[in-house]
Amino acid sequence: MKTVIVRGLNIGEGSPKIIVPIVEKNREAILVKAYSFIEMKIDAVEWRADFFEDISSIEAVIDVLRDVRAILLDIPIIFTFRTKKEGGERDISMEYYTALNTAVAKSGYSDLIDVEILSGDEIVKENISNIHEEGVFVIGSNHDFYKTPQKDDIILRLRKMQKMGVDISKIGVMPESAEDVLTLLSATNEMFKKYADRPIVTMSMGPLGVISRMSGEIFGSSMTFGAVGQVSAPGQIPVEQLATALDILHQSLKLK
Repeated sequence: MKTVIVRGLNIGEGSPKIIVPIVEKNREAILVKAYSFIEMKIDAVEWRADFFEDISSIEAVIDVLRDVRAILLDIPIIFTFRTKKEGGERDISMEYYTALNTAVAKSGYSDLIDVEILSGDEIVKENISNIHEEGVFVIGSNHDFYKTPQKDDIILRLRKMQKMGVDISKIGVMPESAEDVLTLLSATNEMFKKYADRPIVTMSMGPLGVISRMSGEIFGSSMTFGAVGQVSAPGQIPVEQLATALDILHQSLKLK
């Protein structure tokens, strides 16, 4: 399986890489949050731009992103506009979604851009093509905040992302039982062992799914989300605790 190397971070190798989100609403709060990450044990930062109050202005988005880039220096930045149907704060037209992602890619301030894989094949293809043309990586994503799909369906969605040419495939699901969490973990393991030719990221959300955010190195998930203050999805673990748990697991696996 090929890995994704961005700013020296090798995604898909070793312990899952820790991502922390920025979900603040205005420029000042976003920059304060970015500053707070500098001394933390994190690997990447995701700006959830659907929370941004001036999201309707591409110029305002690029201005903020430029300042976040200047603060974070060589920490990789993921740009994400999460639509409401997949758990985001608001909706925008797919035309604006594409224009926004394309402008961010052209700016050079973001290293990876999230593209929701079920936005319509032609829209997804256009987004991936535009982003790749600028030398930026694509995270294909899908989120189900209501249920955990069947194992085969989870694998099918991850394989679809690969087929469409994303660099990293990501899925998040909501469990209603411990069995649902096992379904997600089993799907992750099968995808990783049988089909994945690039990094995958999976998570079972909410309190029941916390184990999935820590056990990626066993089952095949290459990144995980930690929280610093407000979370961007239910079940995210405070980053200090997450880093400790990942390190304990990593060291134990080295003893095999």
